[in-house]
Amino acid sequence: MRRKKVHSTLIAAALTCSMAVTPVLAAPDTLEDLQNQQKELENQKENAQGELSSLQTELETLMGKIDDLEEQLIAKGEEIIQAEKDLDAAEEKRQEQYDAMKLRIKYMYEAGSGTATMEKVMSSGDISSMLTQAEYSQQVHEYDREQLQEYADTVAEIQDLQDTLETEMANLESLEAEFQQQQEELDATIASKQDEISNLDSLIEEASQKVQEERDRQAAEAAERQRQQEAERADNDSDGGGGNTGGGSSGGGYEVSTGNVVVNRAYSKLGCPYKWGAVGPDTFDCSGFVGYCLTGEYQRRWTSGAFYNLPEVSDPRPGDICSRRGHCGIYIGGGKMIHAPSTGDVVKISNVPSNMKIVRF
Repeated sequence: MRRKKVHSTLIAAALTCSMAVTPVLAAPDTLEDLQNQQKELENQKENAQGELSSLQTELETLMGKIDDLEEQLIAKGEEIIQAEKDLDAAEEKRQEQYDAMKLRIKYMYEAGSGTATMEKVMSSGDISSMLTQAEYSQQVHEYDREQLQEYADTVAEIQDLQDTLETEMANLESLEAEFQQQQEELDATIASKQDEISNLDSLIEEASQKVQEERDRQAAEAAERQRQQEAERADNDSDGGGGNTGGGSSGGGYEVSTGNVVVNRAYSKLGCPYKWGAVGPDTFDCSGFVGYCLTGEYQRRWTSGAFYNLPEVSDPRPGDICSRRGHCGIYIGGGKMIHAPSTGDVVKISNVPSNMKIVRF
C-alpha cells in the first residue's frame, strides 16, 4: 500500500499557528544590538527545531497507524473473499438440493400421491416457492424439510456476514483516506518548518558576519586612536615637553566617544603612570584602573583576584574585563585591551595575552 498522508483541520491549524514568523528587525546601531539580534535568531532556530522534532515524531506515529490499518484492510479483504467462496459453495449446495427435490417430487407424482398438488409444486419454479406450498410441506419427508431449512439459514448467515464485512471494509477505507490527508498536511508543515530553519540559518550567518564587521571596525578605530595618540606624544617629546609623565593631561584632552562608557573612561586615562595602590585620578595600579572604568569613582573596590573568579564569556565585547592571576584590564574589542601594566609603564593599549581570560562584571 502506498504511503498515506494526514487530515484534521484542528491539527493543521494548530501546526500552522505554531510556525514562528521571522520578524523584520530594525537595523541595529551598536555591536550589542547586532549580538542581540544574532541571539534572537538563534533562539528562533532552536524553537523551530523543537517544533520540527515534534512534527516528525507525530508523523512517525501516524505512519505506524497507517501500517496497522494496512494489515487490517488486508485481513478484512481476505475475510470477504472467504465469505464469497462460502456463499458460492452454498449456492452450489442449493442447486443440488433443488435438483434432488424435483426428483423426489416427480417420484411422488408418478406414484399418484396428490397429483394436483404435485403439479402445483412442480410449476412453482424454485425451492422458495416450494417451501411456501402448504400441500407440499405435508407430502415431503421431514428430513427434506430440515435440509432445505438448513440451507436457507446457511445462505442467510453467509450473506449477513458478507454485508457486515463490506461495511467494515468501507469504514476502514474511509479511515485510510483520512490518514492520507493527515500525512499530506504534516508533510507540508514539516517542509515549511524546514524552509523556515534554512532561512534562519541564512539570517544567523548574515548577523554573525555583521557582528564580526562591527568588531573589526571598532578595533580599527581603536588602533587609529592609539596611533594618533602615540604620534601626539612623539610630537610633544620632540618639542621638549619631556613626555606625558603626569598623565592627567591625557584625560583632559580626551575627545573619543565609543558609545560605551566603560571603554570611554579607559581611553580617557591613556598615558597615566602606573603606581602600586593608586586609584587615580592621575596614577593607577591595574585593579584601581579597572575599578575606575567600571564605576567612574576613584575608590578601591576590587583586586584583580575578584575579577579572575568570574566566569569566562564566550562572546567578549567592549567593556568586559581581561583577567589573569595578579593582573586585569578593560577589553576594547578586536583582541585589544587598555590596562595599567606595571611600575615604570603607563596606561596603554595592548593585545590581550593568551593567558588572560575575558569575563563580564
